[in-house]
Amino acid sequence: MAFELPQLPYAYDALEPHIDARTMEIHHTKHHAAYTNKLNGAIDGTPMADMSIEDIFQNMGDNAAVRNNGGGFYNHSLFWKVMSPTGGGEPTGELTTAINDAYGSFDAFKTEFSNAAATRFGSGWAWLCVHKGGKVEVCSTANQDNTLMPGVACGGTPVLGLDVWEHAYYLHYQNRRPDYVSAFFNVINWDEVSRRFALGK
Repeated sequence: MAFELPQLPYAYDALEPHIDARTMEIHHTKHHAAYTNKLNGAIDGTPMADMSIEDIFQNMGDNAAVRNNGGGFYNHSLFWKVMSPTGGGEPTGELTTAINDAYGSFDAFKTEFSNAAATRFGSGWAWLCVHKGGKVEVCSTANQDNTLMPGVACGGTPVLGLDVWEHAYYLHYQNRRPDYVSAFFNVINWDEVSRRFALGK
């Protein structure tokens, strides 16, 4: 079962001015495509070829090629979906309650998430995860690691992820990662994040 590069649910220029079209096109057609192809190459002819990506994370052992490219495939597949041209604002419903329970307010959560993204040294991701029972937690991971991998960061199910590799923002923001992180909040698809929260809790 070969993994396929997912199509974006919007045009490359749909997230402008917050994320520019050229970055989106390169990020999707070059970076995400490369992770997808290399993941398929790394699992070809192994038992992992018939597994879901989530099961692969539990069975990959110390296989660096599967870890890096499997993470790159999964993380970006989530990333595209938690953004929307009509995104922004604040979450509602049970997700809001969970965020308030964990951080006191949406603004406090926003600060925590922004700090996780801005202070991740080198390349990596910032995450909002949900644990069984509904508790949420912010954390960050290095490289293409994610919280479904054993022994990584907060260990819950990721419901929101922000790519802070330079290829995600450098064309438009150069070294101004905090500006990119701030802009991300204008395109978050809270409906999709809430859907993932409901499935993961």
